Amino acid sequence: MEEPALLDELGPVAGLRVLDLGCGDAAIGRTLLAAGCRSYLGIDGSARMARSATTTLEGTSGRVERMDIEKFSAPPHTFDLVISRLALHYVDDLDPVLVACQRSLSPGGRLVITVIHPVITSHETHQNTNEPRTTWVVDDYFQPGVRQRNWLGNTVTWYHRTIEDYVTALTRADFALTALRECAPRHDRFDGDSAEFTRRQRVPLFLLLAGLRA
Repeated sequence: MEEPALLDELGPVAGLRVLDLGCGDAAIGRTLLAAGCRSYLGIDGSARMARSATTTLEGTSGRVERMDIEKFSAPPHTFDLVISRLALHYVDDLDPVLVACQRSLSPGGRLVITVIHPVITSHETHQNTNEPRTTWVVDDYFQPGVRQRNWLGNTVTWYHRTIEDYVTALTRADFALTALRECAPRHDRFDGDSAEFTRRQRVPLFLLLAGLRA
């Protein structure tokens, strides 16, 4: 659900210098390089993910650096496109990260980010079953801050923000908001599983925001 919305929003990337904050395994890096981007740099604070990303990018011009997102900085006009996929809800203080992104972009450069949707980060409903979840609770929505979550079998720390908080942070960093998407499910991505497609129509899982540097 997140990937098709992201690729739609990115559009043509030929000739662009791309930075990926929280790159994970950098699979998107191979995709963007194959689509003609001029360069790709992935940054991730996890040693395991940095190793995985390096393996993914073997045979390409893409590069990986192990670095916490919060420590990122680059000279002005270094990049034309900054992306961050499902990583910024792990960051406590978002403002300096967005300012660093803005400064690193060339005039007219873009920032495109995805995060776990705030209706999901707001509150966790515990269920003692391995069956697919069929109910969700939105609570404490307007109370930003730390949330401990069981995510894909691990306990993780997320920082909950409302949609308004994310938009305000982008504009505070001098980005002009150009897109807000909630990554609605697309039937052709579910291999004919109509029941799962219907289930995924019930609540948004992801939020995408895009901004333009003046």
